[in-house]
Amino acid sequence: MSLDYSSAEMMTVTAARALENGMTCFVGIGLPSEAANLARLTHAPDVVLIYESGTLQTRPQVLPLSIGDGELAESALTTVAVQEMFRYWLQGGHIDVGFLGTAQIDRYANLNTTLIGDYREPKVRLPGGGGAPEIATNAGEVFITLKHSRRAFVKDVDFVTTLGFGRDGKGRDGVPNIGKGPTRVITDLCVMKPDPETRELVVVSLHPGVSREDVSDATGWEIRFADELEHTPEPSARELEILRELKERTARAHSGQ
Repeated sequence: MSLDYSSAEMMTVTAARALENGMTCFVGIGLPSEAANLARLTHAPDVVLIYESGTLQTRPQVLPLSIGDGELAESALTTVAVQEMFRYWLQGGHIDVGFLGTAQIDRYANLNTTLIGDYREPKVRLPGGGGAPEIATNAGEVFITLKHSRRAFVKDVDFVTTLGFGRDGKGRDGVPNIGKGPTRVITDLCVMKPDPETRELVVVSLHPGVSREDVSDATGWEIRFADELEHTPEPSARELEILRELKERTARAHSGQ
């Protein structure tokens, strides 16, 4: 039986499946938080979710509006100072995966959440890096999730807020004590991974109903496709049910109901 689901649900479910049970995950707000909590509520009940505000092993019933959302502290095993969070947990090598969102990403998986346009006279100012630069540097690996469009997927980001592999793909070469960096990018159209040699992002899996042309048209550079291109499995009925219940609970809570 064919299920009805949106491209956004496809993206969230695919991102959630990337997390394995027992992983320790540093979670960004927004799409990463949605995917990480879906993983916790489905196949990875023992995933340890950590947020930048210092909440350890948090199990929110609704999705947080920000890292300062009381839901995170109330449902956490414990909370620690932000300094301890970064110095001990993150820089100490205790984080398996950093799960990040972004405004712009380029072919070498560099992220921009600082500004759009010229640095001195930007068209748009964005929220900034927060903890993302440190997460991308110190976590064992990084997953990135965002909606696919030419505005988001650009050949070269306007500003490197968070290092992927640098402007030339060699930004992590020869640097000691640094994580693997981005290992997968999950969008509403496909899954990408960095080429083992050049570090340029390559499409490794297309979501159901998505063509190569769809991805190429939504990408701001000449995107490459893997020789053995896979097809992403569809969401299950259970995954969709739990995701929709989570979002409905969140909407009710944030509307004051």
